[in-house]
Amino acid sequence: MIIDILSLFPDYFKGPFDVSMVKRAKEAGLIDIRQIDIRDFSANKHRRVDERPYGGGPGMVLCPEPVAKAIRSVKTERSHVVYLSPQGPVLNAKKCEELSKKEHLILLCGHYEGIDERVIAREVDEEISIGDYVLTSGCAPAIVLVDAVIRFIPGVIGHPDAVQEDSFQNEGLFDGPHFTGEVDFEGALVPQVLREGNHAKIRQYRLEEAIKKTRRVRPELVEKIEKEKQREPLTNHRGS
Repeated sequence: MIIDILSLFPDYFKGPFDVSMVKRAKEAGLIDIRQIDIRDFSANKHRRVDERPYGGGPGMVLCPEPVAKAIRSVKTERSHVVYLSPQGPVLNAKKCEELSKKEHLILLCGHYEGIDERVIAREVDEEISIGDYVLTSGCAPAIVLVDAVIRFIPGVIGHPDAVQEDSFQNEGLFDGPHFTGEVDFEGALVPQVLREGNHAKIRQYRLEEAIKKTRRVRPELVEKIEKEKQREPLTNHRGS
């Protein structure tokens, strides 16, 4: 996968993409992450790319010409353009897995009060948010999206089944609890079922614990799943 990130601050990405699994994926040739400076496409001698918005209001808006030129400099028929914006649908595991199948992602980082709407309408395939809050730019969301998406690319994660066992992959539920090391840690024991070797019971235990925590922390997720499945409550399906 080729990932082009368009922003005003290419240096912002130097650290996060040079360590851990992202670095290994780059070195293995599984991904190629490139930085595009939107200012390079400004016709202004001072490399200015923003102006006051029509109709008034606070802040500045990125002008259409440099942003459009930056996108078109790398865009092909196989490209998928994502605008990181608080106004898009919230990123989830299903969307990450979907994006991981794209050959070429172009990630457009928002800055200031946003980007001229005409560029979004003409050049952007979808807007994506990482949460219901506003950041100083779309750079951090771009890092989050890259990290979440590349995990679904075959070869990035060491164990091929690891991704499918994570939170939200098991019917949209949280992952179950994990234990390792000492059986008795300061009086807290590893659950007996995990030490007996009965894999059917272990799967059932982890499912039940995942449902409990999801229901406690994010009850709306469990309600959504139950409605979509249109069957018995989660506590009763997938019997032992």
